[in-house]
Amino acid sequence: MNKRPKRMKVISLFSGCGGMDLGFEGDFDVLESSVNLSVNKSWKIKKTGDGRARLGKTRFHIVFANDIKPEAKAAWVNYFGKKGVNPEGYYLDSIVNLVKREKEEGTFKFPAECDVVIGGFPCQDFSIAGKRLGFASDKGHNGKRIGMEEPTVENRGQLYIWMREVIGITQPKVFVAENVKGLTNLRDVKEVIERDFASVCNGGYLVIPAKVINAAHYGVPQGRERVIFFGFKKSSLNERALMELQKEHLSEEYSPYPLKTHYLPEEKPENGRKRFVTVREALSGLDEPEKSTDISQQKYSKAKYMGRHCQGQQEVVLDGIGPTIRSEHHGNIEFRRLTREHGGRYGEELDEGLRERRLSVRECARIQTFPDDYEFVIPAQKGNKSVSGSEAYKIIGNAVPPLLGYHIAKRLEDNWELYFGEGGRENADRKGSCFGGI
Repeated sequence: MNKRPKRMKVISLFSGCGGMDLGFEGDFDVLESSVNLSVNKSWKIKKTGDGRARLGKTRFHIVFANDIKPEAKAAWVNYFGKKGVNPEGYYLDSIVNLVKREKEEGTFKFPAECDVVIGGFPCQDFSIAGKRLGFASDKGHNGKRIGMEEPTVENRGQLYIWMREVIGITQPKVFVAENVKGLTNLRDVKEVIERDFASVCNGGYLVIPAKVINAAHYGVPQGRERVIFFGFKKSSLNERALMELQKEHLSEEYSPYPLKTHYLPEEKPENGRKRFVTVREALSGLDEPEKSTDISQQKYSKAKYMGRHCQGQQEVVLDGIGPTIRSEHHGNIEFRRLTREHGGRYGEELDEGLRERRLSVRECARIQTFPDDYEFVIPAQKGNKSVSGSEAYKIIGNAVPPLLGYHIAKRLEDNWELYFGEGGRENADRKGSCFGGI
């Protein structure tokens, strides 16, 4: 009788409402058209009807999560608590405070013997949509504005340093860090971050050159570009993997980056890729807010149309790829439809009497590939904190699309033995933690 493979422990940092966490756990519904089994041959899905399919579970399991936003925790606990993930493993605290409590006070311990650390360190300071302050962020680690003194490593723009500290404490076999594409255009920020990650444990991690990937290449109905950092613990890699991962040009076999499964509108189909997934497909089957029984579909921003010169005043292109769902300016989320007076293109809907309105909370979640059983607007009696429509927009916009997270997780799962099997160079006994030395 075959033994069930051991589940691998994952520490999630800057978790938000858990988009990456859900991707690493698996077992959620997506559009059938978002899945390409001719490229991802190892994937197991179950068709659930109405053009949707349930992705299989992965070998990964979230054992720790954290964020500073109470609404993010409330939504995370409400969903993951029903999925067999311990809700007490979510810590509502700054990662800076948690690291200090372990290193200086001894009043906290990160989970021992984890396999993977994942984290989307705060991105507003690197985003095109933000102030582009980068390392010189005017926000502290707790999200509050700080004074005019010189930036420190506790600034929001330097919180990746504290992710590095957690890597030093827990020594995972691999870590995955995510941020906005805009980071790559800020002087030498990408290279500085790569060097800082590589220096943890006295140079104990091999950091792959970061790469920008577009979620639309992976069946996500949204043009969302993100930079992904991978780091591997050198002493855990087998000799062949260590050699292959240090090459300037990684082979397709050894690259940790998932294979593209879909082509974009301006591209030609190749390598078995499917056509991009459209907004129309993503929103199919949803009732209008006034007819829906789903509270997350009932809620949408009532911000008025302010003219095309302002952000978020466009109407989504139903037969195209969706816009990046943003957490900033959440009230000015794009319109589901505009009136003819404002340049609306969906005359048949307007002729039916459907009103001008912005995307609903559920529609944003669909474009982000969250399943419909993930509740975002939560009344007070369903958890420690209620989550309003406005707060729901923010946490959805901050999230990694779960389907993109699943691609990353499955690629690591498929390559796990390739990287760490047969002749791994690590002692079975764990050494003590190696702090980064901030």
